[in-house]
Amino acid sequence: MIGDENEGLNAIVEVGADVEKVAGGFQFTEGPVWDLRGFLLFSDIPANTMYRWTPGSGAPVVFRKPTNHTNGNTLDLEGRLISCEHDGRLTRTEHGGIVITLAERFEGKRLNSPNDVVVKSDGSLYFTDPPYGIAKEQEELGFYGVYRLKDGALTLLTRSHTRPNGLAFSPDETLLYVANSDPDENLVRVYDVQSDGTIENGRVFADLKSPGKDGLADGMKVDVRGNLYTTGCVS
Repeated sequence: MIGDENEGLNAIVEVGADVEKVAGGFQFTEGPVWDLRGFLLFSDIPANTMYRWTPGSGAPVVFRKPTNHTNGNTLDLEGRLISCEHDGRLTRTEHGGIVITLAERFEGKRLNSPNDVVVKSDGSLYFTDPPYGIAKEQEELGFYGVYRLKDGALTLLTRSHTRPNGLAFSPDETLLYVANSDPDENLVRVYDVQSDGTIENGRVFADLKSPGKDGLADGMKVDVRGNLYTTGCVS
């Protein structure tokens, strides 16, 4: 329950609001996204399954299986599902259900394990590519990047993160926040977004290291007021 000790949060969430568990029994859930047709989609990575949950309908049902171990999801400007597959691809699900590959290689080398993705208002896709879904010997790139996909062209924006994970734009899209899920460097960086879609001036926005406590920066969202929310995964 949200109480009076959370003064700042009370300006956003109604005092007394409860956190409600709507489903359980999964292995490792990720990538929740609301579909415009009125249901929630989310991934269960180890189960290689995506689920669909509709309010008032009871338990979630299987939306897709297998999924190539899909992690993060979002919707593009046409309401199509964009997914990061741990097995090495960024994909789009067409309205008819066909899944197409948007990106799987950079400069001829296999992507590591696409993790999370956001859509900019110009339709470009920004995604992170850490190594979580593959073994070290399977890595071809030798680094972990943040990318932009625009009109079929894949651009490496930065390779300065050791474990790039969640990412989110500020409401005016002048800032891009990127989580780094590394026990040795558990933080969120923020970048200035340039007019051409590239990013510059990366700096630490929040250092989340807390001695003696578990939890690494993971998925993130920004609300209409510009507040940044980040979930935490256990290392």
